[in-house]
Amino acid sequence: MNMGPLIASGTLIGIGMGGFVDGIIFHQIFQLHNMFSAKLPPDTLVNIEVNMFWDGIFHVFTWLMTAIGIFLLWQVGKKRNAPWSGRAFCGALVMGWSLFNLIEGIIDHHIINIHHVIERLGVSIYDYVFLASGVIFIFIGQILIRKASNHTSDKLSMH
Repeated sequence: MNMGPLIASGTLIGIGMGGFVDGIIFHQIFQLHNMFSAKLPPDTLVNIEVNMFWDGIFHVFTWLMTAIGIFLLWQVGKKRNAPWSGRAFCGALVMGWSLFNLIEGIIDHHIINIHHVIERLGVSIYDYVFLASGVIFIFIGQILIRKASNHTSDKLSMH
């Protein structure tokens, strides 16, 4: 059975959820950084407004990833032969979230240097922990998906 569509939907929802957690926790609740806080520190009203706008654009992206993932999940649910696996779906969610952390961390924190996990520290151990969490959880997501795939193929071979 092809778990690709289920995994794709979970990965996109995971990317969206990872972005929402980042934006809500780091940008809004703890106010540790904004999208461009390394380039435009929130020390003037204009800089605050620009950062708020780009934080909004960021949330549009995360909302779109989540919405597309839900749409794909809905499509999977309409198929009679679609494999449903909570383990595979959770693995895909974890993998999506970790892909978000890894890609966003590499690009925004290190390559284009637009913000850091804790802006006032600049590049710090927290930026590297953010990347490490991405790598570790990608492997955890893959393990869950692989176990689900093996479990599904074992069930099919028994019939």
